[in-house]
Amino acid sequence: MKSIADLGDLSGKKVLIRCDLNVPLDGETITDDGRIRASVPTLKALLDAGAGVIVMAHLGRPKGQVNPKFSLAPAAARLGELLGVEVKLADDVVGDSAQQLASALQAGEVMMLQNVRYEPAEESKDEAERAELAKKYAGLGADVFVSDGFGVVHRKQASVYDVAKLLPNAAGLLVEKEVQVLKQLTTETKNPYVVVLGGSKVSDKLKVIDNLLKTADTLVIGGGMLFTFLKANGHEVGTSLLEEDQVETCRNYLAEAEKLGKEIILPTDVVVAPEFKADAPPTVCAADEMPSDQMGLDIGPESATAFANVIRTAHTVFWNGPMGVFEMAAFANGTREVAEALTKVDGLSVVGGGDSASAVRALGFADDDFGHISTGGGASLEYLEGKELPGLAVLDAN
Repeated sequence: MKSIADLGDLSGKKVLIRCDLNVPLDGETITDDGRIRASVPTLKALLDAGAGVIVMAHLGRPKGQVNPKFSLAPAAARLGELLGVEVKLADDVVGDSAQQLASALQAGEVMMLQNVRYEPAEESKDEAERAELAKKYAGLGADVFVSDGFGVVHRKQASVYDVAKLLPNAAGLLVEKEVQVLKQLTTETKNPYVVVLGGSKVSDKLKVIDNLLKTADTLVIGGGMLFTFLKANGHEVGTSLLEEDQVETCRNYLAEAEKLGKEIILPTDVVVAPEFKADAPPTVCAADEMPSDQMGLDIGPESATAFANVIRTAHTVFWNGPMGVFEMAAFANGTREVAEALTKVDGLSVVGGGDSASAVRALGFADDDFGHISTGGGASLEYLEGKELPGLAVLDAN
C-alpha cells in the first residue's frame, strides 16, 4: 500500500481525497467532530506539499437523493476552522458548481464536493454506473487520488474503490495508521489480549467473534448482545433486547471457548428498568435473577468492576460497543468504567469506532487517553473478521 510520499512532488498538483466526515448532527450542530479532526493531518500534509485539495465525503444515508438535511456544510465549516483555511463547498457533487470550483482551485486551497451519496451511482451495485461516476470525479482535474476515509474502505463505492483505479493513488496518514493498529490486533498481538464487545446485536458481530476466539485470550460481553448469551445459559432476560435466532449460536460460542481454553466473561449483575426511558427507575439485580417484566439497560456495578480488572491486566485491548445505554445517565456507568479501564492499559488500547468512540467523548474522555480511537466501526470489525476490504485492496492492486 503506497503512502503519500510515494506520490512524488505534489507541488501545484490537484489531489482528490476521500475523507470520512460522516459526523453526528443535532440540526446543523456537530455533536462529535472526531472524524473531522482525524482527517486534518493528511490534509495539512497535502497543503504543506503545495497541492490543491478536492475533498470527497458523505453524510448519512440520502440514498441517491439531494436532501439539505444531509448537506456537508457543517463539516466544511468545521474543517475550515481546524485547517485555518477556507473550505469552499460546491453546490453539487460533479455538476457545474463542482467543476467551476475545481477549475479555479489553486495550490494551498481546499474545496469540498457536496455529499457524494447524493449521486445514485455512488453506492450502485452496477460496476459500470459506478465507473462512470468515478470518471467524473477524476475528471475534476485531479492528478492523484488519496484514500483517507477508513470508515468506508469496506465499501465498494465510486469515491472509495472505482476512482482509485483511474488515478495514481496512495493511502492517507489516517488509513495508514488504522491499518498499522489493526495489524497489531490480528498478527502482531501482545498477550494477554482482551476483546470487549457490546452494542445491541450478536448478529452484527458473529464473524468477528468466530475469528477473535482464535486470537484473543478473553472475550468480555456487555451491551444488548449480552442478553442473548444469558438466554443461552438458560437465564430469564425479561423484556430485554433478545435475538432468539442467535441463542444456539451463543451457546456454541460458549462451548467453543471452553474447548479452546479461552474465556468468555458475562456480567454477573445487570441494571434493569421497567421501560426504555431516561427517567425509568433503575434497579440492580443478579444476571441470573432478572424479573420477567424488566429490561436490562446496563451491566451492573459488580460486573463493571470485574470487567475493568480484566482489562487493566491486558497488554492489548480492543473494545467495540457500549456496555449499556450510555446516552442515559442512569445506564452509563458500565461504559464509563470500561472506558476508564482502557486508559490504564499497559500496552495497546483500541476503541473500535462507531458508538464506542461517541461514548468515550460524550462521557468526557479525551482521544489521547487511549492508544487509538478508530474512525471506522464497521471497517474495523470486517478487518478483524479477516475480510478483504475493497478500498484497501484496490490501493495494493493499482
